[in-house]
Amino acid sequence: MKTPPSLITGIGSVTPFGPLAGLLPSTSIAPRVITAWPTPGLRHAFLVEPFRPAAVVPGLKTRRLDRLSAWALVASSLALQDAGVDLNQMDRSRIAVVFATSFGCVELTEAFFQSAATNGWPSTDPITFPETLSNAPAGHVALFHQLQGPNLTVSSKSFAAESALLQAASLLRHGQADMAVVIAGDTLTQAIYEWYEAAHMLDPACFNEEPLSPSTEFIPGEGVVAMVLEPTGKRQTRSYAALRGGHWASGGDAQSCIHQLLSGAAPPRILCAGNGAPCASSSETCSARKIAGPDAVILPRQPVAAGLADTGALFHLLLALSQRPGSGEAIMLGTADVSGFAALHLELP
Repeated sequence: MKTPPSLITGIGSVTPFGPLAGLLPSTSIAPRVITAWPTPGLRHAFLVEPFRPAAVVPGLKTRRLDRLSAWALVASSLALQDAGVDLNQMDRSRIAVVFATSFGCVELTEAFFQSAATNGWPSTDPITFPETLSNAPAGHVALFHQLQGPNLTVSSKSFAAESALLQAASLLRHGQADMAVVIAGDTLTQAIYEWYEAAHMLDPACFNEEPLSPSTEFIPGEGVVAMVLEPTGKRQTRSYAALRGGHWASGGDAQSCIHQLLSGAAPPRILCAGNGAPCASSSETCSARKIAGPDAVILPRQPVAAGLADTGALFHLLLALSQRPGSGEAIMLGTADVSGFAALHLELP
């Protein structure tokens, strides 16, 4: 007997498209010139335009919060709103929060350590320290919405967002929650950007005004996407997609694992997450075509989301759904390198 799928019933996001509920507009986004910090010449990134969180979610107080926590609060609120959830009619002890991040609240972490380096450990601000913890955004989301269900934060190399979705689906499948708010994302700071540059990871488009080409590989970005996940049949509501299962591994043969996930069938479409690496457009990862066969529709990963190296899967999924890729079975394929992959088995309405 097959396990009933989990449904994605609400979406909220804070990305270079702005803070939005539901699907994204069909407009292209170009990287912006970095002006938030000094750079040695022209530098580009996919950045979130500054906005007032309280203007999007009335009553939100974010003055002492890292941007990551503030964006998680906004995105989760928009996702719950998009799902049509009235929390006053719900058992809040049965609603989980699962958060995925690569770097955590890195802005306040940087500020805390810079303060220690400048003033010494006895003179650091103790109020800042709790906000440096990677699970702070999930805690703030739970406190703001008064959600008392399981609260998890995952940081899994290359596949953090996929792991968060699978963790949330597991909570629903095992009856540990009736609903889950799944959130994934990161902020971009000067230190992170300079690390990417020193590691020679940046695409040439980061340093010039040339338009992006299909071969563009890695332009740093930032953003947070939240999705409401519910069991099938719990509420009568529309669904963006159904999550039927998934698999991720640090090794092994992706083709055989995915065919096993699909009971031997070839997926009619593949949505590529990429996680900082090319998907369908690269010879290194031509496994997408091998897995899917010659007739499958392959939606390549998009640079605007590929800059979120470990947490971009929810953003890639949102971009793919916004393109209306057609109904039926699909695999979302995340590839970090030749020795690791993640796959989510989806049913598109």
